[in-house]
Amino acid sequence: MKLESLPKSFETKARKRVGRGPGSGMGKTSTRGQKGQKSRSGASISAWFQGGQTPIYRRIPKRGFNNTRFETKFATINLSDLDRHFNDGDVVTPEVLKERGIIKKQLNGVKVLGNGELTKKLTVKAQRFSSASVTKIENAGGKAEVI
Repeated sequence: MKLESLPKSFETKARKRVGRGPGSGMGKTSTRGQKGQKSRSGASISAWFQGGQTPIYRRIPKRGFNNTRFETKFATINLSDLDRHFNDGDVVTPEVLKERGIIKKQLNGVKVLGNGELTKKLTVKAQRFSSASVTKIENAGGKAEVI
């Protein structure tokens, strides 16, 4: 026997119509059983939910290597901040920036970013510079020195 030779009545199975009275055999509780979370309307439990128990992904300790612990982080400062806080001819170093409260922590060093305009001639000493900041500092007549 082949599928195409089946009588028309067997080709499609009628869908289950639940909650349509006792005669259907699927009335009253609509095949959901008695009470409980799954019997309620709108109930959907995620596959990883373990009934309020601490889930497996939180019980198992974290393992493996992660490089974020050894990441080099730099305190960043923009040229607009340097222009606001320093006078013409000043020497800007990470220590001076920390003393004046412009940066809170030095972290692994200071990186100067090129946001804003620099109108004063400054000698800026830092661990890193963006390419835009170097060109703007030199155009203003200053120097960008890598420590």
